[in-house]
Amino acid sequence: MMAREACREAFSKRILEEAKKDRDIVVICTDSRGSASLGSYPEELPEQFVELGIAEQNAVTMAAGMASVGKKAYVVGPASFYSMRAAEQVKVDVAYSHNNVKIIGISGGISYGALGATHHSLQDIALMRAIPGLIVEVPSDANQMRALVGKFLSIDDPVYVRIGRGPVPVIYNENCDVEIGKAITWFDGTDAAIIACGQMVWRALEAAKELEKEGIHVTVVDMHTIKPLDEETILSVAEKCGCVLTLEEHSIYGGLGGAVAEVLKTQTKASLMIVGIPDEDVPNGTDEEVFSYYGMDVPGIVLKVKELIEKKK
Repeated sequence: MMAREACREAFSKRILEEAKKDRDIVVICTDSRGSASLGSYPEELPEQFVELGIAEQNAVTMAAGMASVGKKAYVVGPASFYSMRAAEQVKVDVAYSHNNVKIIGISGGISYGALGATHHSLQDIALMRAIPGLIVEVPSDANQMRALVGKFLSIDDPVYVRIGRGPVPVIYNENCDVEIGKAITWFDGTDAAIIACGQMVWRALEAAKELEKEGIHVTVVDMHTIKPLDEETILSVAEKCGCVLTLEEHSIYGGLGGAVAEVLKTQTKASLMIVGIPDEDVPNGTDEEVFSYYGMDVPGIVLKVKELIEKKK
């Protein structure tokens, strides 16, 4: 059975490890230390931890203030609240002011399935990628999350990271490398390309394996950085395959699919299918149930790829 690990736990273990070596690292929570799986961080490093209670806007502004005097601030809490409620603070205090703040949005997408639309974050990628100067990352597994933390410590740019809540399949090895702004290409098919992010990457890989059994060869791209977008890879796979399917745990508007469409519409004639959550109220349920409902599970992805290839002919 494939190993599974939650990205939030991978982040917490790595940041504790790094914070023990660097007193400038500070983690700020908003009644979310449990949700973030911070573990023993608050007890081991109390002088590098701040608990604000449920006050996401204040947390972002506090992080910006600490960053302005040299701290490396990590704000950790639900993606739904940090992307929507604190949007102005992210835009002005963090991005516009060029402060070294990393916003770790946990339980992203439909991770809080049973809690419904109030806790879903299905518009966060659209919102965050529209803010100038803000890097947007959506890692696909725990090892990639760990690798990204290492990259974050080497740059002063503000970053928004969206990760889920539950354990996800581990698809990269423990020593994997990741480059901000550079996609990772799996397989080398020419019939179609799937460009995915987050936990949908594993589903795209499984769908590609199923299609391979039927003689359909698919390229899969892990577009972990939504901004800056790896346009070179998008154009390369579009040229090679002639059709592209984007796959994301996000609204069909403004997310990965929208970003890819902005590239393709002016630079290639490749056809595009954007697969995500439709513009409607989403039924409550686990992520697996919701993905199945919208045909975003492996069988559903297989059918959509076949449909896209038929349109290409």
